[in-house]
Amino acid sequence: MSEIENQQPQNIKNNPRIMKAWAVYDWANSVYSLVITSTIFPIYYSILTTAYEKKEYVEETKSWIDVPVRHMIKIFGKEYQPDAVYGYSLTISFFIVVLLSPFLSSLADTIGNKKSFLQFFCYLGATSCMGLAMFTGMHNVFLGLLFSITASVGFWGSLVFYNSFLPDIATRDKQDALSARGYVYGYLGSVVLVVICLVLIQVFAKGAAQQLLFTRISFLLTGAWWFGFSQYTFKHLPQFGDVKEKLPKDLVLLNYKNIFKKHEEQGGFFEVLKDNMSFYKDIAKESFHELFKVGGVLFKDKNLKFFLSSFFFYSVGMQTIFLMATLFGKSEINLAQDKLIGTLLVIQIEAIIGAVIFSRLSRKIGNKNVISIAIVLWIVACLWAYFLNKENPTVEYQFYGVAAVVGLVMGGLQAMSRSTYSKLLPEDSMENTTYFSFYDVLEKIAIIIGTFIFATLIEHFNNMRIAALSMTLFFAAGLVLIRFLKVNMRKDRDTL
Repeated sequence: MSEIENQQPQNIKNNPRIMKAWAVYDWANSVYSLVITSTIFPIYYSILTTAYEKKEYVEETKSWIDVPVRHMIKIFGKEYQPDAVYGYSLTISFFIVVLLSPFLSSLADTIGNKKSFLQFFCYLGATSCMGLAMFTGMHNVFLGLLFSITASVGFWGSLVFYNSFLPDIATRDKQDALSARGYVYGYLGSVVLVVICLVLIQVFAKGAAQQLLFTRISFLLTGAWWFGFSQYTFKHLPQFGDVKEKLPKDLVLLNYKNIFKKHEEQGGFFEVLKDNMSFYKDIAKESFHELFKVGGVLFKDKNLKFFLSSFFFYSVGMQTIFLMATLFGKSEINLAQDKLIGTLLVIQIEAIIGAVIFSRLSRKIGNKNVISIAIVLWIVACLWAYFLNKENPTVEYQFYGVAAVVGLVMGGLQAMSRSTYSKLLPEDSMENTTYFSFYDVLEKIAIIIGTFIFATLIEHFNNMRIAALSMTLFFAAGLVLIRFLKVNMRKDRDTL
């Protein structure tokens, strides 16, 4: 165990090396968010699920445009739009995370190894990203969707434990800046890798077949990047948790090395396994009981009640639009691949600026007002997206305008949400993993609802613009609720 891991909690807080190590994980894992969620994989998926492009004449512009005709995906005898299936696959992944995260966070708090769980989900996500390289066409589209689901589970599952370190390693006055720093690292790292991937795909590839090959190589690079840079985090981040004395014999299921032991001194392998299974069963019961209990405790605090309610509603819109934005640009606007990726890169750079600006602005006008401004801008973006029409000669520039608004507020709202919640929690609590598990479960339930509604509206109307418009209702509810957040005039909370 390293020297850092032996430090007391008070020496861990505001330690520059530990805070840097924590932020570096954003640099490591955010490549998934940009490459797999936002840019290259959705475009790759759209290409492989497109049968052909037909020509349509636009009277307003007196020109012909290419309109993609998609392969339908058959599931249990019924055909679905591929974009809707992609949306449903995201819904499944977040449903899995919602089921797992309370149990795993409780287990991590019990045995004091939440860094180990962070590592597990990191490696699951990184390996799944590399597995996407095996997705080559409609004949194995479900393999691609499977790895997309497990990559999503790895990414979002790791964030449960990653986010919970924030109040452990930084005091309240440092949390806004550290949260924003993590997002800045993440946006910068993801932009660097996407540029590398684009050079491979657009410059070195000769012809469409090589472009698809180099696209698959970019999935391998994403997994390797995530795995590699996270090692710095794992080296310096402490094992932080409330370790209980009474644990089952050898914890067989958590330590694969113990599976190959006979455990003769402890009654034999099956006796140890039985003890383990009983332990995990009790943890599962306690974890969901604790989740509801924590929810009850959090919602008794008026500030936390209004913040979490607001966070739930605006997360439905924010996360869903973020996850479906690329397919929107490809399907609704039919934007060229290079222009679409270029736009998304600009959004990432803007998000860096937004995270810094909103963090600094919060010192002057408070977190509540900053979050309110961001939600209003999200509503503007959704309404604007609804009125986009690919037959309009200026639609491309209008799309850039929507992207500019989204980019500005995306990083800022994410960073402010995480740090605001962290500052509202009881200080120096040993249950931060459980508190952040509730936060993450709430966010994932919001995403489940959002992606399901979005995918269902696509399937019903064959139109993403209506789906985008529906998100304004959730943003509006979030805006109303955040205004009920009362500023606590205590010195350590006067920025809320």
